[in-house]
Parts: sequence; structure tokens; C-alpha cells
Amino acid sequence: MIGAGIGVGIVGLGGMGHLHARSISELGADVVAGADLVEAQRQRFATEFGAATYETHEGLVEDDAVDAVIVTTPNRFHEPITVDALEAGRHVLVEKPLAHTLESAERVARAAARADGICMVGFHNRHAASMAMFSEHHARGRFGDLTHIEANYVRRRGVPGPGSWFTDPELAGGGALLDIGVHALDLALYALDFPEITEVSGVTRTTFGTTEEYADPDGFGDNWNAESETYEVDDSVSAFVRCAGGETISLEAAWATNREESMDFRVRGTNAGAQFEIGDTSLDILETGTVGGDHYADVALTGDSSLTGYTEQDEQFLAAVAAGTPPETNTVEEALTVQRVIEAIYRSSETGRATQLMEPELEAEQRARLN
Repeated sequence: MIGAGIGVGIVGLGGMGHLHARSISELGADVVAGADLVEAQRQRFATEFGAATYETHEGLVEDDAVDAVIVTTPNRFHEPITVDALEAGRHVLVEKPLAHTLESAERVARAAARADGICMVGFHNRHAASMAMFSEHHARGRFGDLTHIEANYVRRRGVPGPGSWFTDPELAGGGALLDIGVHALDLALYALDFPEITEVSGVTRTTFGTTEEYADPDGFGDNWNAESETYEVDDSVSAFVRCAGGETISLEAAWATNREESMDFRVRGTNAGAQFEIGDTSLDILETGTVGGDHYADVALTGDSSLTGYTEQDEQFLAAVAAGTPPETNTVEEALTVQRVIEAIYRSSETGRATQLMEPELEAEQRARLN
């Protein structure tokens, strides 16, 4: 099996940590260690996987049984854990986003560039059947040149409970944009093969999390108490991205908004278009033709529902670790580009103007001068 002989440690033993642990176990890797500040989480993990557990990540990355580390903690801790693991010679898969701020993400990128181990970033929706089928047909030229992408990740009601780390700007770095909008944005840039970006404009809003009258029919946010809890992050965003080659991206992301929920991803090409739901297993291809008369030609493709984006992503990570070669996808460089666009959206919302993107080095120098 692809993961045979690879010892993996998980930092952050909540739902995501357990998901990855089960996935890599199925792929033949050994879950040898876990780390979490919460004792109950450590005990549960040790019972399920028979792994050594640590209160903090330092002991885990120094464990000789650990070859690779998967980081599933709140965003603020991605940097110290990832950097320590890479400096200890471990391979790392860090969940999205790369970090809670652009400056933190840049430090992770520098550490990854000088490390011997590989580093991947957890954008699992790239590996869902819908996107895999789209990518293959696009590589064969079916869509022609891509011109515009509409990327949506919108919940009607789905705000994490106030007081959780998701709504704490010090821990998360942002709200709906960094939590779920990042998935839609990454997928759009990935579909366009990460083109040069020239301008970003956006508006972020905090509308629902501060009111006691917030209706939560599905009970998504536990223990809602707007008066006593902290809520200082965005719960929706609308953004527009311009690229040097003329490609554009429109992004809608929300934890809550008064419209139907949507994870629609729509691609316009010069020869054909495509649409699917983010993370789904089906793909619709929209074409036209003239044979026998002008007509529409819509094709519905259905992928293997047993293959999930998480499984495919973890398999590629373990394959890269086994081969000792840098990953071909989910790279730190790509994740850093996503982080730059997110930072530009927040900056545009704050200033009320579009943000011009420069080369990363020039942008870092300008940011240093402003600070």
C-alpha cells in the first residue's frame, strides 16, 4: 500500500485530525502519534489508533517514529507547528489556509523552501471527482480558453458558534473568507492554472453573528449567545479578481446570508462551459453544435462516489513522502498565492478601493515600509 512504512503524527485531534488519521490508515500508513492540548481528545485518539500522545507538538515532532506530520489546528498555530516539523526533518501536510495572516504564510513558505522534507497544503476539493474530471477534459482542450469562473461557497445559516476559535480573529485570522471562501478561491485559481493576478476588489460583511435574533434552524452554532461571546470576523464576502490574461473570478462566500445555499462552481470557456458543486462527484459540460441544426449539447458525467477528495489528497501526500519528491499539486507556493488574494480582498474591503497586486517581493517590501 502507498503509505506502508510511513509513520504519521497528527497535531490537532478534533474531527479533522480523526478524518486524516482514518484516511492514512486505510492507505497503509501507521498513525504513530497525536498531539492536542485537550486531555480527553488525546485519550480518545490513543484508544482508537493505539498511538503515543503529546500535550504539545514539540514532543511529537521529536518522536523518531514520526516521518510525517499532519497539522489540523486553528489557523494561528499552523506556522509554529509546520516550521518546527520541517526543521526537525519531517514531511508536513498542513490544512488550509496556509496561515492566519499573509506574513505568517510567508514565513511558512520560507521554511518550506529551505527544508529537506516536503510540504503540502490541504485543499482537498481539488481532488474530488468533479474537479478531476473537469481538469482532464480541460487538459484535452474541450473548453478552449477559460475566461471567467463563478465560485460560490454559501451557507444560508451556518455560522460557527460565537466564542469558538472560528470567530476569534486572533486564532482564525478571518471569518467566512478564510474558513470556506478559501476553498472556492483556491479551486478557481487552480482551474485557471494560477494565472498572474493584477487586481482584487471585495467587500466583507459582519451581519449575523452579533445579534441575539439570529435564527439557526439546523443548530450549526452551539450555545449561541451574542451578548457574552466575541464575534469580530466576517460572515460573508463578495469579491472580484482580475488576471493579466483577461481571466476573471467572481467569488461569493458566506457562513450565513438570506439566500439559498450554494456550492456552485461555474466555468466559462471559449469552446464549452462546465458546472458542478464543489466537492461533488458529478460534472455538467455545456456545449453547442450545428450538426443537424443549431443545438445545445449538455453532457452529465458521474464520477466514483467512493473516492473522496480527502482520500485522494492524503494518497498524493503519502506518495510524495514515499518518493521523497516535491508534490506536483497543493504546493506551498500555490497556497501562498491564495493567501495573497485573501489579504488583498480584506485590504480592498477596508479601503473601499480595488487592490493592485505586485510581485510578492515588492509587495512584502511595501508592506514593511507601511508597518
